[in-house]
Amino acid sequence: MKKVFMFLAGLGSMAFTATSAFAQEEMSAADLLSGSEQPLNQALKQKFIEGGPAFMSLIIICLIIGLALAIERILYLSFSKINTKKLVEKVEAALNEGGIEKAKEVCRNTRGPVASIFYQGLLRYDQGLDVVEKTIVSYGSVQQSQLESGLSWISLFIAIAPSLGFLGTVIGMINAFDAIQAAGDISPNVVAGGMKVALITTVGGLIVAMILQVFYNYILAKIESITIDMEDSSISLIDVLTKYGQKK
Repeated sequence: MKKVFMFLAGLGSMAFTATSAFAQEEMSAADLLSGSEQPLNQALKQKFIEGGPAFMSLIIICLIIGLALAIERILYLSFSKINTKKLVEKVEAALNEGGIEKAKEVCRNTRGPVASIFYQGLLRYDQGLDVVEKTIVSYGSVQQSQLESGLSWISLFIAIAPSLGFLGTVIGMINAFDAIQAAGDISPNVVAGGMKVALITTVGGLIVAMILQVFYNYILAKIESITIDMEDSSISLIDVLTKYGQKK
């Protein structure tokens, strides 16, 4: 037990010494940057190389693919968002002017999931309002799934990015201990290299995860807004069709 305690105490002392050395190195690097006014792209490139090209490349790939999926979803949702109140008014006016066929034409010429739901409901108007209501609910679920398409991949990259960073941390620590074993001495300069790689990969993974998380939550908010519009406008369509049936 005494040997184990002495070993753990030695590890704690080594970690403290390495952290202090790493902090001093970062301070000197910051002073150097402030004095030479190194461009941001050069500083990022240097940190990328210091963090290890293998793991940092995987983290950057997660960021690029995640951002591509997020931007695609944002554009899709932006085009899906319409003024549903105006659409309901247009459909009601078309029903009064030309009946169901005129209303279907209005829906065909309008983009977005709400217009698609309206069109599917109007197609089955001759089967009764109960069938129309069931069709709207069923097709609304289909449109909901299309709105959420790709979100699982974004959440996957949000989870993978910090995991890759932590994996780089573990490998960096292993390299530090290998360097200590090869040198046969617990020197701050020997430990600092592995510790630096470990910390840079962790920071990179966490930054990527935070960036993607912001986009993910923004997409969820837009989906929720469109879903509320679909539900509210579907109820309005049923009311409009009910009034139209009573006039006939």
